[in-house]
Amino acid sequence: MTYSTTNHTLKSTINKQLTQHLFTRRAVIPVRKDVLWRIERGIVRTLTWSEDGTSITLGYWGLGDIVGYPLSTVNPYQIECLTSVEATILPPHLWHEDIDALLRHIQQAEELLSILHRKPTSLKLWQFLVWLSEKFGRDLEQGKLIDLNVTHQDISEVLNTTRVTITRLLQKFEEEGKILRHKRSIVLNLPTQLTKH
Repeated sequence: MTYSTTNHTLKSTINKQLTQHLFTRRAVIPVRKDVLWRIERGIVRTLTWSEDGTSITLGYWGLGDIVGYPLSTVNPYQIECLTSVEATILPPHLWHEDIDALLRHIQQAEELLSILHRKPTSLKLWQFLVWLSEKFGRDLEQGKLIDLNVTHQDISEVLNTTRVTITRLLQKFEEEGKILRHKRSIVLNLPTQLTKH
C-alpha cells in the first residue's frame, strides 16, 4: 500500500513538472521525433497528405489521448487543433508511464481503419458517426450529440469519398430519422444499445 501511494505521489509530482502548452483552434502542434503530446483539453486530428495535396486524416484525438511523430512512420505528419487545446509534452523517459494511453491510440487507429474499409459508403459513414459519438459524444434528450464540429468536407476526406456524397447521405439519414441537426452538429437518434459496434 505504501508503494502505490508513494508511486502515485511521485507520478503527480512529475506531471506537475511537465510543460503544458495552449493552442488555438486550427493551430498546428509542433512535431519532433523525441516528443509525444498528451491532450489535456480539446480535440486534435493527426493527418498527412498525398502527392496531389489531398489531406488524409489519420485519427481524431481528445482528452487523455497521446499523439506525436514517434507513434507514426507517416511523412509528412501533422497535428492540427480542431478546438482550442491544452497539451502536455511527454519526454521519452516518461513514455512508459502512459502505456494505457499508448494502447488506446493503437486500438482507436485500428478501429478507424476497419471503419474505412466498410461497404457501402452509407454503412461506412454511419459507423464513422457512431465512432465519433462514442469518442466525442454527449447524451441529449434527442440522442447522442457529436460534440465536434466537422464539416461535410472533413468527413469526406476521412472516408475517401466526395463532399456531395456525404451531404446526400446525411440528408438521407435525416429523412430516415437516424440523425437530427443541432445547430451545426449532428445528433444520432438511436437507443444506446444500437450505437455499439
